[in-house]
Amino acid sequence: MPKITVPEFALKKERGEKFAMVTLYDYPLAALADRSSIEVILVGDSLAMVVQGQKSTVTATMPEMIYHVKNVRRGAPNTFLVGDMCFMSYQACEKEAVRNAGALMQAGADCVKIEGNRWTAPKVETVVKAGLPVMGHIGLTPQTASTLGGLKRQGADPESAKNLLADALAFQEAGVFCLVLECLPAALARAIDQRLTIPTLSAGSGPCSTGIHLNAYDMLGVFDPPTPKYVKRYRELGREIAEVFEQWRRDVAEGQYPLPEHSYKVDESEIFEILKESK
Repeated sequence: MPKITVPEFALKKERGEKFAMVTLYDYPLAALADRSSIEVILVGDSLAMVVQGQKSTVTATMPEMIYHVKNVRRGAPNTFLVGDMCFMSYQACEKEAVRNAGALMQAGADCVKIEGNRWTAPKVETVVKAGLPVMGHIGLTPQTASTLGGLKRQGADPESAKNLLADALAFQEAGVFCLVLECLPAALARAIDQRLTIPTLSAGSGPCSTGIHLNAYDMLGVFDPPTPKYVKRYRELGREIAEVFEQWRRDVAEGQYPLPEHSYKVDESEIFEILKESK
């Protein structure tokens, strides 16, 4: 399949066609995703938690984001790639936001993702006016999770729902071509999607968005539960990988690995001659 382009996201909403976005961080998984029909890969700042074992996304840095974007681009040359703008890469000033967005694009991203709210919209608008496509992100915004009371559902009461609609409209006005809605009630996500002309992308916000998102590590079951409520675990690879490690360790202890077929073979007489000459 040819790589999706920015204008085609809007066409998908017009036609009622779904697209899928998966988060991953490395060359091997990217290469596998590139062989599938998944349209979008996100290199998320969640790498701080998933890859590095940190407790929050705020520890991710621009050099780390650039490094992972480069690796994923090499693995997935034919898939639309979103580079996440990490904590403090855009909040300080418009000039820094443009510079960091440009760095992710130079690393191989097709667009950048900026999370926030209507107060973040001016930074988003500056990046868009600089000619860089931006995917917005509202709702549960992990970079400000401490302000939101943790990694939990947003928009559960009328006041916060009204604020989220205002955030969505501000991001659309700022020029984002698509908007991630994370951990919103499905009814609210549907209402926001209906108010916007741009497509929305559901990350745990029900089925009514044009795009649907999951993290590869979650859907593959790499880590033990619990996983977020909205995650469907298609495999339990974490358990399978641990079993493989244990089986290999038993094979080593019992002399079942390596076997003759796992060794390189040469004419042993030649080796003995070499050893004689070296004495």
